[in-house]
Amino acid sequence: MVNVIPKHIKDVWDRWNIRGAVILSLTLQAILICFSPLRKRTPRRLLIVLVWSSYLLADWSANFAVGLISKNQGKDLKPGAPPQDKKLMALWAPFLLLHLGGPDTITAFALEDNALWLRHVFGLVFQAIAGVYVVLMSLPNSLWVIILLVFVSGTIKYLERTTALYSASLDKFRDSMIQAPDPGPNYAKLMEEYKAKKEARLPTKIILIDEPDKENRPKKLEHPSLASDTKRKDLTHLEIAQYAYKFFNTFKGLVVNLIFSFRERDESLEIFENLNDSEEALRIIEIELGFLYDALFTKIAVLHTFIGTVSRILASGTLVAAFILFHKKPKKDIQFHGADVVVTYTLFAVGVALDFISILLFLFSDWTCAALRSLKDNPDKALSSSIDKVFNWLLSIRQLRWKTQECHGKGTHKCTACLKKDYKKCSTVQKHEVLSTPFFFRRWCGSINVFNFLAYATKAEVNRIHDARGSFRRYSWNIIAFPFEKLNFIIQTLRRWIVNFINYVHKWISHKVNALSRKSSFARRWIYPIYFKFLSRIPHFIKSVWDILSELFDISDTLDKVHKTLFVHGEPMTKELWTFMFEELRNKSKYGDSPENAKRISLARGEWTLRENLPEDAEREKLVRYVTKVDYDQSLLMWHIATELCYQQHEKETIPEGYDEQCKHYSNREFSKIISDYMMYLLILQPGLMSEVAGIGKIRFRDTLAEADKFFQRRHIEDKRSVKIATINILDVETGFEPMDVKGDRSKSVLFDASKLAKDLAEMEKTHKKDKWEILSKVWVELLCHAACHCDATAHVEQLSRGGELINFVWLLMAHFGLTDQFQINKGDARAKLIIGK
Repeated sequence: MVNVIPKHIKDVWDRWNIRGAVILSLTLQAILICFSPLRKRTPRRLLIVLVWSSYLLADWSANFAVGLISKNQGKDLKPGAPPQDKKLMALWAPFLLLHLGGPDTITAFALEDNALWLRHVFGLVFQAIAGVYVVLMSLPNSLWVIILLVFVSGTIKYLERTTALYSASLDKFRDSMIQAPDPGPNYAKLMEEYKAKKEARLPTKIILIDEPDKENRPKKLEHPSLASDTKRKDLTHLEIAQYAYKFFNTFKGLVVNLIFSFRERDESLEIFENLNDSEEALRIIEIELGFLYDALFTKIAVLHTFIGTVSRILASGTLVAAFILFHKKPKKDIQFHGADVVVTYTLFAVGVALDFISILLFLFSDWTCAALRSLKDNPDKALSSSIDKVFNWLLSIRQLRWKTQECHGKGTHKCTACLKKDYKKCSTVQKHEVLSTPFFFRRWCGSINVFNFLAYATKAEVNRIHDARGSFRRYSWNIIAFPFEKLNFIIQTLRRWIVNFINYVHKWISHKVNALSRKSSFARRWIYPIYFKFLSRIPHFIKSVWDILSELFDISDTLDKVHKTLFVHGEPMTKELWTFMFEELRNKSKYGDSPENAKRISLARGEWTLRENLPEDAEREKLVRYVTKVDYDQSLLMWHIATELCYQQHEKETIPEGYDEQCKHYSNREFSKIISDYMMYLLILQPGLMSEVAGIGKIRFRDTLAEADKFFQRRHIEDKRSVKIATINILDVETGFEPMDVKGDRSKSVLFDASKLAKDLAEMEKTHKKDKWEILSKVWVELLCHAACHCDATAHVEQLSRGGELINFVWLLMAHFGLTDQFQINKGDARAKLIIGK
């Protein structure tokens, strides 16, 4: 009989299969505890794939190792077989139960994993049974005390993970926040008494009194001012975390679509309206989103309870005690195999080290600082105790850091001096503060990914408005991106060359076969049918097979997405951009004094800005129809292209007079550009976040891209790779008639609708003497807010595990300002009094 696997390889497998499986399980645990916290700081696919593969393999490797140990314990050793130390390996089984408990930094990779908590309950039962079986088969065993201690620690860890999954499953997460049933005032009893008094002919009436809290609510001003007469002290780092924890416990109901009352809205609104600056709001929201991530993807929420803390102390204590007992056990090297002793020491040492790391993360987390210290009523006593000062210092390490950058000479906003490269006389030099928090101190990725349609259509090089990267990162990215760009070019060129070559060869052979068939009956009878009915169809057959495989495995879409990502880059968050969005929402919150008004504002996607900032005339209504008469995804693509067309015409812009007005002009221009490109990135490359409003955005994008390619080829500018040249040619097309009236509505392209919109914006600027960039920037904030509040809440939470997005911050900021349709309790309970007498 032929042995497929050589005997020496089998012998190595028999000696090292259990050891290898145990070490693999331990390695995967180390990867998860070290790298899983990083996934909320960066969307890098390499890190996500590493965590994802380790998460899936961790349970498999532990279960596989337990199965190997159980099989080994149940069989007798054969003569001459390699030594298998059953007594020591019985200690490894509870270690694997400890590994199945998983690290504190990740319990679920996706929200769907939380719904599998019942599976983990069954897993705990059967793994415990397997562990008991292994231990019983090894008896009598001098290590039984050590085994018992590790078994207790592993069981506790597994219970912690199961509890975390159970509490984070959406059904249980919702149930934990639902209060007791509220039947309201006893209406039937009141009306029975009212009827009885009426029948007794007593003068009776019912007086309705609003709920006390409702009566004392501050009234909203019709035309509020954002200026504040009093300026209070800045919030400390500890107060920021405490407010974030307070609001987390309130607004975590957004995840499961609970409704809120005027109390929650007014409390949040009062605090956010009175913040000193927008940065405090950003700090509160980023910590609040961090709490939300921890509650749904980690054990942190479970461990920060009394039972969770006690269980963690017990689990760590039993593991350290078992390590000490094993280390003090005499004659280990004599009783057990040396390699097995080394593996056991490795299990203990790495296990204790990982446990120590978990304890450090637990002690120095935002949860510990916020949950253990309550907010002080007197702000002057915010840091009155030493513990408060220590917590405040710990939180200060992770505070937001900003770096000032000048934005001139980079093709973003150039005046005459810039064009002459005389930057000292430049009146458009602006210094912007970009977010530059070090990677390991971040709470989210801190950047805004952008994608530009015209740059993608023209294959032009994408220029960054701000570049907070260091020289190393900049050159590294160029080195990484260059091969992908060249590889894509080579693939496309090779594909065209192969197609052209096959067509040429087919044409040449066909000519020869036809000529030969006319001369020879043999060729006409055999060669002609063989070639034209079989050989010539092979390329078509290969193409058909490729198309089937491409559709089956989604190859084309994957390659297309990879190609698009080459035109995506991250713009760092600027303090000015966040302040602009914060002030816009704070201003709108003044008008959201009722659920109806708040819903109307949240539903706005540009019309609010256009109607508020332009006088009522034909010009205004001409612009309003670009948002009210079209679908959201159509409006988004149209305004995006129009914004880019306007952006490329900066030489022809009318620059306002005065330094402050110029700064405002260029800032609004920059805000419009960044948000516009960001929304296109969401629409095309993050469809999960736009599923509620995307519609047929993908079809519109493809049709518009096809029309752009056709237009560029007709103008012979397809190889220019210049957005500027493309802009000039697009705007050169006459758009006196509506494109849809001329083309029909079969194609969903909006290329020349966007061109007409850009011209209408320029006409509006001339007619009303209103800066179009101020209008555009505010319209884009509304479009972003519309997408944020219509995105499914679970999609927002899922994105937190991939670095977070600006849209997640806008979603929560809108909730804090009461601009969401989930504030539906506006009246509360009415207090009815039955009055008898005149």
